[in-house]
Amino acid sequence: MGKLPCALLLFLLLTNPAFSWKKEEFRNCDQTPFCKRARSRQPGSCPLTATDISISGGDLVAKLVAKETNPETPTKPLVLKISAYQDGVMRLKIDEDQDLNPRKKRFEVPDVIVPEFSDKKLWLQSLKQEEENSGLISVVHLSDGYEGVIRHNPFEVFVREKGQNGKKVLSLNSNGLFDFEQIKDKKDENEDWEEKFRTHTDSRPYGPQSISFDVAFYGADFVYGIPEHATSLALKPTSGSGVEASEPYRLFNLDVFEYIHDSPFGLYGSIPFMISHGKSRGSSGFFWLNAAEMQIDVFDPNNSNEFLKLPSDQKRIDTLWMSEAGVVDAFFFVGPSPKDVVRQYTSVTGPTALPQLFSIAYHQCRWNYRDEEDVYNVDSKFDEHDIPYDVLWLDIEHTDGKKYFTWDKMLFPNPEEMQNKLAAKGRRMVTIVDPHIKRDDSYFIHEEASKKGYYVKDKTGNDFDGWCWPGSSSYLDMVDPKIRSWWGEKFSCKNYVGSTPSLYIWNDMNEPSVFNGPEVTMPRDALHYGDVEHRELHNAYGYYFHMATAEGLAKRGEGQDRPFVLSRAFFPGSQRYGAVWTGDNTAEWEHLRVSVPMILTLGLTGMSFSGADVGGFFGNPDTELLIRWYQLGAFYPFFRGHAHHDTKRREPWLFGERNTELMREAIHVRYMLLPYFYTLFREANSSGTPVARPVWMEFPSDEKTFSNDEAFMVGNCLLVQGIYTQGAKHAEMYLPGDQPWYDFKNGNSYKGGETYKLDVLEDSVPSFIRGGTILPRKDRFRRSSTQMANDPYTLVIALNQSMSAEGELYIDDGKSFEFQKGAYIHRRFTFSNGKLTSSNMRPDDTTAGNGKFETESTVERIVLLGLSNAPKNAVIEPANQKVEIEMGPLLLRGGRGLSVPTIRKPDVRIGDDWTIKLL
Repeated sequence: MGKLPCALLLFLLLTNPAFSWKKEEFRNCDQTPFCKRARSRQPGSCPLTATDISISGGDLVAKLVAKETNPETPTKPLVLKISAYQDGVMRLKIDEDQDLNPRKKRFEVPDVIVPEFSDKKLWLQSLKQEEENSGLISVVHLSDGYEGVIRHNPFEVFVREKGQNGKKVLSLNSNGLFDFEQIKDKKDENEDWEEKFRTHTDSRPYGPQSISFDVAFYGADFVYGIPEHATSLALKPTSGSGVEASEPYRLFNLDVFEYIHDSPFGLYGSIPFMISHGKSRGSSGFFWLNAAEMQIDVFDPNNSNEFLKLPSDQKRIDTLWMSEAGVVDAFFFVGPSPKDVVRQYTSVTGPTALPQLFSIAYHQCRWNYRDEEDVYNVDSKFDEHDIPYDVLWLDIEHTDGKKYFTWDKMLFPNPEEMQNKLAAKGRRMVTIVDPHIKRDDSYFIHEEASKKGYYVKDKTGNDFDGWCWPGSSSYLDMVDPKIRSWWGEKFSCKNYVGSTPSLYIWNDMNEPSVFNGPEVTMPRDALHYGDVEHRELHNAYGYYFHMATAEGLAKRGEGQDRPFVLSRAFFPGSQRYGAVWTGDNTAEWEHLRVSVPMILTLGLTGMSFSGADVGGFFGNPDTELLIRWYQLGAFYPFFRGHAHHDTKRREPWLFGERNTELMREAIHVRYMLLPYFYTLFREANSSGTPVARPVWMEFPSDEKTFSNDEAFMVGNCLLVQGIYTQGAKHAEMYLPGDQPWYDFKNGNSYKGGETYKLDVLEDSVPSFIRGGTILPRKDRFRRSSTQMANDPYTLVIALNQSMSAEGELYIDDGKSFEFQKGAYIHRRFTFSNGKLTSSNMRPDDTTAGNGKFETESTVERIVLLGLSNAPKNAVIEPANQKVEIEMGPLLLRGGRGLSVPTIRKPDVRIGDDWTIKLL
């Protein structure tokens, strides 16, 4: 192709309005053969029965055999294995029998399950059989109170409470919808061996190989999870007689510009993990480790029986899971609490990596800051307007012709000096590195990758050539560990010329995005390491790219610097490698609102470190919307302002003095709460419990919280609700529980268990401190989080009706991996009987390691909320020091309203044991 046509094609690709949301650009279920086939099957159509059931190698094993076999087209048996693990986890695997030599081995997703999970296996010793009305079942012990069960005929797998009449918790194939399309030995004229969509044709050299089955969640009022979709937290039914025609929830990572809200359409990432919750039973979870395209139906629990015709004396929600390829590798989580389910899930895929402290502060981004002068100007304006920030980002225009690991020498002639000047203020930079590699023989990355054969191949075995920002591009085959290791080496300061240790990375477009590909992605018949078709691993491509980048930064830091990598695409396990965000949102009030259920869903499925672009990526937010987004975004786990290059500049000082003040105060709230957020990230790192939580996670018996996705908890202490409509004067907010809540800004007390009509104020969104908790803060305002390291703490004690409260604080160096060796401080604060006690939560040296971390930071203020008839003095032990209790503001800056009892400058060290007794 000549230069002019090539350039014209690129122009058309990059300016085509098809890149904004157009429904016809993407497949629906009827246009997706495996989904259409699965949806057409009738309950009870599964012909399989379980035979040859026994215990082998500590597992229950069996064969699934068709009840009636056509001699002309015999169905080969499938092999089934059930394994039990500690903490109430059951694993089910179903695959083709490798002893029968299928044409190819089906793909099983590697490097997602953490290695330590195998150490938790419980070796099954015995199998018992029971006769039920519906036939024979085989039962194995799963955990205290629970059993794993396989029904022989018709085949069904379920978890039940212990005992012959134990209630079901989760089941698979209760409705007989299981189907497993086995790889064909030869082409059948009746089979479709290629797929067409619009102008694209994908070959299917092994024929259809889809899997589908039904999963039932018993005792459930709602189901949640399976991101990423711009929709409600509680998943709406997609099927049932009472439901209008709907698409299933699609899991297929795609580059979707200007996505619409309230839609089951799949976006940038896929986590096939669903959680149920109900008042009667609590929570349970189901996870299918599969990287192929997936579609999931949720049946209307009020009308599903009209289709499913499954009698049951238990309330339940039925779902249908459909995937294009892969194997059944499914995990059942028994709960019974929501936090139990998340802990069980992250025991399989790993907890959130503990981020560096700077990365949970505020980030300033735009496509694009033009040059070094622009960078310096933005940086200085933050200081001039007394607005803290920690990270400044550079998008694709900083490179030399969209070649990653390079700099435009005219715009950024001195990148190291630029980074070092920001680092001198405790600030970092982030540059973008995408997976598409420009096909330019003078580009060192392309030259080396091409020579070594490191690219994904097309169906003919040649390097796949697609179009993205640089034009003609190829894509690294990150499934291969060798290629990931090679990629990681590119992030060393030696190889990434112009980089410094204070530079971190942003992985965008890693779904992967291919502008001229089917549905703006890679063809399904492209070939990866091990001759795996792209259709088999599509949803994990971005995960491996994220992994390789994070491991490269860890290698650059020689284990002393935790990586920070933001990724747009994600998959189970992505939480181990960095943060994600909700992609290319729009400056609309509805996008502000839907950001909350999107972030909560990510947290429920392991991805605690997530956020949405503050202000909306596309479009120009009006000033009120931008302020409200900052006020809500200050409570996101990941807090970043970002905008498209066609939008007006929107740095916080560009909207007039009063509006600058409002945005500054919102950002200051985040910095004030950094000790609390960091403690929550450590909790996520230890137990999987998300930083931002659905209200029902903290109040699992309160039915009013089950479908509430306008408010959310930050940890167990803060309840926040955004303002989602323009010009709102009032907001209704439900305060759950039977304990008091205290206004975050003024300390006013509200009774729990009631809905309040609140006056909407311009300087904040509704936010409350939960009675019975202790909130750690840092109240001195600095330019960046780094400059706050030695600042003193404030403890806000929010008393419950029993005049007691408790909280935690976690501190380490905020950057290295030394915390894994025990170099940290973990304190528990308890207030009871008029006495505040600080005690050590860190295990002894034998279990935590021998590392040490110390800080000279002290407690500067102790604020008491809910204390009637406050005494005038207190005594500090063991120093036997008497201090006065004064009346003072709840917030030193930006607060209003009541004066509250305050102990000023008790000067106890934050890391020591001490008590303060009210006299």
